[in-house]
Amino acid sequence: MIDRDRFPVDEWKLVERIYSDERMGLTETIFTVANGYLGMRGNSSEGRDAHEHGTFINGFHEVWPIRHAEQAYGFAEVGQTIVNVPDTKIIRLYVDDEPLVLDVAELLTFERELDFRDGVLRRELLWLTPSGKRVRVKSDRLVSFVERHLAIMSFEVTVENADATVVLSSQSLNRQDGEDEFGRTIPGDQGSTGFDPRRAERLAERVLQPVEYWQQGDRSALSFRVTHSHMTLSVVTDHIVETENEVHMRPSIAPDIAKNVYQVRAKAGVPVKLTKVAAYHTSRSVPPRELIDRGQRLLDRVLDPTTGSGASSGVDEQRQLQREWLDAFWERSDVEIAGQPAIQQATRWNLFMLAQAAARADSAGVPAKGLTGSGYSGHYFWDTEIYVMPFLTYTSPLFARNALKMRERMLPAARKRARQLNEGGALFPWRTISGEEASAYYAAGTAQYHINADVTYAVAKYVRATGDADFLARGAIDMVVETARLWTTLGFWRHTEGSSFHIHGVTGPDEYTTVVNDNLFTNVMARFNLRYAAESVRVVADQFPEAYARMVERVGFDESEIGEWERAAEAMVIPYSKAFTIHPQDAHFLDREVWDLENTPPDKLPLLLHYHPLVIYRFQVLKQADVVLALFLLADEFSDEMKRNDFDYYDPLTTGDSTLSAVVQSIIAAEIGYRDLAMEYFDHALFVDLDDLHNNASDGVHVASTGGVWSSLVYGFGGMRDSGGHLTFDPRLPLDWPSLRFRMRWQGSRLLVTVTQQELAIAVQAGGDVALTVRSEKFTAREGSVLRVPLRGQGPVLEGRPTVEQWAKTRRDDGSLLTASIPTLPDWDSPDADPLS
Repeated sequence: MIDRDRFPVDEWKLVERIYSDERMGLTETIFTVANGYLGMRGNSSEGRDAHEHGTFINGFHEVWPIRHAEQAYGFAEVGQTIVNVPDTKIIRLYVDDEPLVLDVAELLTFERELDFRDGVLRRELLWLTPSGKRVRVKSDRLVSFVERHLAIMSFEVTVENADATVVLSSQSLNRQDGEDEFGRTIPGDQGSTGFDPRRAERLAERVLQPVEYWQQGDRSALSFRVTHSHMTLSVVTDHIVETENEVHMRPSIAPDIAKNVYQVRAKAGVPVKLTKVAAYHTSRSVPPRELIDRGQRLLDRVLDPTTGSGASSGVDEQRQLQREWLDAFWERSDVEIAGQPAIQQATRWNLFMLAQAAARADSAGVPAKGLTGSGYSGHYFWDTEIYVMPFLTYTSPLFARNALKMRERMLPAARKRARQLNEGGALFPWRTISGEEASAYYAAGTAQYHINADVTYAVAKYVRATGDADFLARGAIDMVVETARLWTTLGFWRHTEGSSFHIHGVTGPDEYTTVVNDNLFTNVMARFNLRYAAESVRVVADQFPEAYARMVERVGFDESEIGEWERAAEAMVIPYSKAFTIHPQDAHFLDREVWDLENTPPDKLPLLLHYHPLVIYRFQVLKQADVVLALFLLADEFSDEMKRNDFDYYDPLTTGDSTLSAVVQSIIAAEIGYRDLAMEYFDHALFVDLDDLHNNASDGVHVASTGGVWSSLVYGFGGMRDSGGHLTFDPRLPLDWPSLRFRMRWQGSRLLVTVTQQELAIAVQAGGDVALTVRSEKFTAREGSVLRVPLRGQGPVLEGRPTVEQWAKTRRDDGSLLTASIPTLPDWDSPDADPLS
């Protein structure tokens, strides 16, 4: 449970009122400021003890050879990991040569807040020095949404009760390779140790090779080239000092560190304020000299004294622009939950994290941890297409389009990867930064061919929701065609009692069941991919004939492929068990033994940290929702009875070891009537990072889960669906929520949707009338008015939760009964143990 004395509820801020070094990694993560390009963890400005001193740039990475113990053809060859770029957050304070060190200082007051409305991390404290001086420190930190390369930090010190010598040491430090003055390097900064595959790799050799570095007055520049990826980086900083006290500055520069040290003869009660502006630029090929020039131009523009009374006015303007940007963001993205302040606060934090992960990615991907930590090595996964893209598509379509452009740029590498695996078309990587597959473990990585269909699903959702068919014609059609082609070569026909199309040797979303035949999720998504490809080619040919001709030439398209796709889609095998009246997760899933999750000791979770994969693979046990995710994504293809049966079967088998699970389980639980269970899963997703429910939030925010929070609210409780380009609503508002209000865009129109216990109200604020369906009845919401539809209840009501016992008397096809067990070893140290028995 969150300590509300330390972290009080504020609907528009994340607030910390008691300083503690407990859960340091967590607080560094949740107080991150970022914009999708640049991210700065919530480390203290003093830059001393930390779980991970982190500053990250989206896509800026190093590569390294993957050394397989036993090499085989087609294995991923090059690993990729995000680089911790030079840290400009550091501003150290000394009063009469006494350093401010938070974990030993006597703090009379302390408060830190991350404001969701202006995107500023603020901190204010009152420090009583050993000599009795009361020192008030105010600091703030901003990463700009308007100027994606810009960060602004300020540090204000007032010695309230005496004169003193104050020193502010502003630094830019290469923490990836260099040591600070305390002799600590990045590997030593990692607070926790031990095996955890979710953490980033640590590189033994030097990563950032210094190129040009210099200082001119208050301005400093560092630049580097990455050793093996050859990417380039520049960091340029400048400073503004505002005080009536006497100040002297002493600069110093070295390849890995730039210092601007300000010594102040501080009078009692007279503040000194240091403002630091930093410009980060990166490239795959541009020389560092050019990047430094770009940084200089940015800082010149921000600090141009002609904008007002001085350089500080330019900084003030940037703060105002940040507020205006976020005002617009919340106007189109906010979700309001009446009467639930704690839920409201957590919801806005999750949505703010989505903005920080994706807003200024600008055609880069959305890393699984955003830019809040080094977890998962800064890689992009299918998480973006399925969990993040809906939020972007329906609130900020431009951000969604940019995210899809990333996949479009990766298409050449995806084609190459398909050739390596003896397939046609293209195969997108399961995890990557550069576009090349970076997963060394193919069974839970490359075998997840469903990534192809996930990408196409996101394209379809974007095009249908926005009406932006031009995006499809301009290049996205290539992705749709190439992903469809893969399925026709990966799958095969079997002609016994009619023709059927099968896909073997794949892994679905559930990473606890790998390399299987006819995985349900993969097959239904592949079927969608094939059908949408046929539909899209016809749309482009009809509406954009010139673009169609160019596409035919680019990808060598033949019209006969359309018929091949449609035949494969119609004949696609969709596993179904008449005995269990469910969809098996794959062709042989029901043959496995059932893992008794209910009686598994908590200290054995998550399973991936305590059991060899082969042990897990032998059981019916899920890391994350698999079939249930299919029920959500392709809702129209499953009846209400199928959804109920499938959910009842798989829910007791799902560990939730993945943060991708709870949001989907919440949505389907709400739809079929498990109200309490839907809220339980929603709460878990909502606080998974804020309360570190998976014990790894120190490595970064689970961005997919933050996107899933929006989906749980809008799809789950709001009851919105958009299958086939048709907008429908069937709300499931929790009984103790007076109302739920959310904004969304639909084919150019802006909607404000309000759900109460009694009615659904839809206001079209701009963009034209909207045709929609509410509980199977058709309506038209008129622009400038409010459509009000009375609601009779909030759907079906089911008590309790599904259990394995519901299926205990069901027999498999071979006549055996389902039984649940836990893999255990005999305790040979026990006096009762008989090794010969």
